[in-house]
Amino acid sequence: MAATPRERADASIRSVSMSSTLDRMACAVVKRAEDKALSIVTAESCTAGALATLLADTPGAGVCFHGGFVTYAKACKTALLGIPAPLIAVHTAVSREVAQRMATGALAASGADIAVAITGVLGPEPDEDGNPVGLLHIAVATRGGSVRHVRVQSEERSRTANRERALSEALRLLDRMLA
Repeated sequence: MAATPRERADASIRSVSMSSTLDRMACAVVKRAEDKALSIVTAESCTAGALATLLADTPGAGVCFHGGFVTYAKACKTALLGIPAPLIAVHTAVSREVAQRMATGALAASGADIAVAITGVLGPEPDEDGNPVGLLHIAVATRGGSVRHVRVQSEERSRTANRERALSEALRLLDRMLA
């Protein structure tokens, strides 16, 4: 069923509001990284570079943002981030183990000090391994060996809402690691 004009307007307002919230969060992360002279790299699957774009669009990012890896396909996770295919086969691409390996792989492949990784299922359907819509795994790893992970199960069916949630949770975890 098509959305009514009112529903489309409400969604647009929510999107603008979320966008400004994400922008503020990204600014805080970039400022904190800049203040600590730390550099950031991203490794993204389901968000397909949206976090890298958000960080790169932030004033001051040139000082601390090294770049990102978009590894949407399982084969890319293996080829670009060094994640063993058997690990993906056992745990699926949407798992704590893969998110953590994405973060440590991005560190190994870059000169950055801290890496943030996102993998998940945005929807509207479960993935080929049966992972449900809204399942997100986010990990942050540092050169010092610290790794943190957060698992989120959103009840949203919307790709946009789940993407925004993934970005928000990733920025929140990254900010905590930089604190």
